[in-house]
Amino acid sequence: MRLNFKKTLNIFSALCLILSLSIISGYAHSAPKTLLVLGDSLSAEYGLARGTGWVALLEKKLQDKKINARVVNASISGETSSGGKARLGALLKIHQPSVVIIELGGNDALRGLDLNVSEQNFRDMLQMVKANKAKPLLVAMQIPPNYGKAYTDKFFSMYAKLAKETQSALVPFFLKGVADKAEFFQPDRIHLTAEAHPIMLENVWGPLQKLLRR
Repeated sequence: MRLNFKKTLNIFSALCLILSLSIISGYAHSAPKTLLVLGDSLSAEYGLARGTGWVALLEKKLQDKKINARVVNASISGETSSGGKARLGALLKIHQPSVVIIELGGNDALRGLDLNVSEQNFRDMLQMVKANKAKPLLVAMQIPPNYGKAYTDKFFSMYAKLAKETQSALVPFFLKGVADKAEFFQPDRIHLTAEAHPIMLENVWGPLQKLLRR
């Protein structure tokens, strides 16, 4: 049987076009990336109107920038590194996130907990995230100097140490630009007002968008 070369070429070209369109369509309708935020009251909108915290603002920013991603806010007021670690496994299984933002530690320090235990909790969480094929973003905090220089220095340096050790992305200081301004604090002098949260988001956004590009 003799093959019609021109006809065969046309069929091959048509098949290639169909395949290309299928691939393009698949990308266009691919499932959005999931960003999981595991935080404490600073991420749980404590004392704020719903939708004014930095996590809610992050959702709006992603939409404005046409980034196909959804945000799951698993933050709880009063959460510690131990509590976050205990909840993380189930959250990873349920949501299968692409990126996990870990904003914890402040309550560990405010309660004067053993920082060696906190450090291991963070280490375990970062390893859990990576084992789940997700990218961790560790958010560093600072505490007032009245806890003693040795404790406050060890607490703050813990974040950079762990980020380097585990090759994780880091937000150098979550409250940069707001921590030293009294007008950004609620009456309890611990939690931030809604006016501070856009600045907090920008502190997170730089390292986060680098992860989203990978």
